[in-house]
Amino acid sequence: METIVTNKTLEKLKYDLVRAGLVPYETIEQAQEIANAQNINIGQVLIDSGVLTEEVLLKFLEAKLHIPYVNLEDYTLDTACLKYISYSDAKKYRIIPLFKIEDTLTVAMADPLDLFAIDKVIETAECSIEPVVSSQSGILKKIDELYQSDVKVGEIFTGIDSGYDWRDELHSEDLSDSHIQKIIRAILKQAISEGVHEVTFQGEDEGFAVNFKKDGEVLNKGAIPHALISSFTAKLKTLSDLDATVSEVPQLGKLSFKVDDVTLIASISTFPTIMGERIFLKIYKPPKALNRIIKSENSLNLIKSALNNPGIIVVCGSPLSGKTHIIYSLLLEAADKNKNIMTLESIAKYNLKNVHQCELNENIGFNMDKASRFIEFQSPDLIYLEGIKTKESFDYFSSLVFEGKTIIMEFLANNMEDLRYKLSFSDFETLKSIISCMIFIHSKESIEVFSKETVQKYLV
Repeated sequence: METIVTNKTLEKLKYDLVRAGLVPYETIEQAQEIANAQNINIGQVLIDSGVLTEEVLLKFLEAKLHIPYVNLEDYTLDTACLKYISYSDAKKYRIIPLFKIEDTLTVAMADPLDLFAIDKVIETAECSIEPVVSSQSGILKKIDELYQSDVKVGEIFTGIDSGYDWRDELHSEDLSDSHIQKIIRAILKQAISEGVHEVTFQGEDEGFAVNFKKDGEVLNKGAIPHALISSFTAKLKTLSDLDATVSEVPQLGKLSFKVDDVTLIASISTFPTIMGERIFLKIYKPPKALNRIIKSENSLNLIKSALNNPGIIVVCGSPLSGKTHIIYSLLLEAADKNKNIMTLESIAKYNLKNVHQCELNENIGFNMDKASRFIEFQSPDLIYLEGIKTKESFDYFSSLVFEGKTIIMEFLANNMEDLRYKLSFSDFETLKSIISCMIFIHSKESIEVFSKETVQKYLV
C-alpha cells in the first residue's frame, strides 16, 4: 500500500512557524490543503511555493528541537552502515544511516519526530538511534546514490541474441544473492528482444507463470518455480519502490532499467487474487521529439497551433498503439513555450522538464474527481488527463476550454469506424464540438492528424 506522506515534526511545529513570524497563518492553512491533496508533506509545499527556503526551515527545526542539522552535500557517511536500514525503509521513511559508534547508530532524518520510523530502525538494526536533521531532497539523493547497487536491475544489451530464453538464467548454477535480479533482467531482455511491452506474472499450478502479450495474443513463456515466487515478488517490488511486505491490497510503482544505453520505464501493478498476487508490467519507451514522429510539416503545424490555443487535443488508437508515447512528445513540445503545463496520471512514466506531473493516489482518496477540483487553483495553461471515464469528468474538463485552457486526452478506438461509433453517443456532443486537433495512430508507420474542420466532417 502506498504510504501517505506526512511530516510529524512539521505537523507539530507548523504553528511555531507562525509565532516565529516566518509564515502567515493563512499560508499554513493553504499549504496544509495542498499537502493533503498532493500527498506531499507541508514543508515541501512551503519550499516549493517559495514561502520558505529549505535552509531557513532546517535551521528553524535545529533551533526548535535542539537536534543538529547535517548538510549531506558536504558529508561522507560510512557505507558499511547501509546494511542497518533497507532501501525500501530508507525511501519510505526518508532516513539514511551516517555512522555507528558502539551501540548507537546516527541517522539523518527529514522527520526526526517520526517515532514509528525510529522504532522500525531500532527493531531491524538492533541498536539505539541518534537522529540528526537533514533535507528530504538531500536524503533521497544519497539513498539513490548509495543504494544503487542493491536495487539496480542492471544494463540489458540486446545484441544479436536471437532465440534468447530467460529460462537459461533461471536454470543457471548461480547461487548468489543477485540471482533473482538476474532472472528479472533476463525476462525484461527477452520481452524487449521480442518487441513485447506487456508482461504478466500470475500464480498457476506449475508456478508463477510468465506471460507476454503481443498483438492481442497472450504467450506463455514458462514459469518461476514455487520455491522462488516469494523471493522473486519481493525483489521485483523492492526494485519498483513498492512495499514487499504487502500483498493483500493493490500497489502501483515503476521500474527503471537500461537497454542498450537507453533508460526505459516500466509501470508495475500488483493485484491480489485467490491464486496469490498477479503482477502486471508495462514497458514505456522514452518520448521522442515531435518532429521525429510526425514527418508532415502541415501536420506538425496543425499540432503546434492546437498546443498554443484553447481546445481539446485527442490522441486516439488501439491498445498498445503508442498513445502515451505521442502524448509525452506533445508535452515535450509544449514545455518549451513558457506555459504552466500540468498532468494528472496514474503514474508518471518519465519525468519531463518544465511539466508539473501529478500522480493520482486512490489509497488516500486523491482521485481524478478530487484532483479536478484543485487543479484550477494552479492556473494551468495546458492539462494532460489520463484515462477519463465518466461523463461528468468529460463535461468538466471540456468546460475548461471556454476558460482558455488547452486539454490533451486519450481515447481508445481500434479504427476510425470504432471511433465514429463511440463518439456518436450524446454524452460526447460537447467534447466533439471543441476538439481542436485529433491524432489517430493507425500503426507505428501511419499516424494521421486531423484539423478542427476535418474532425467535424469525420465525426458527424
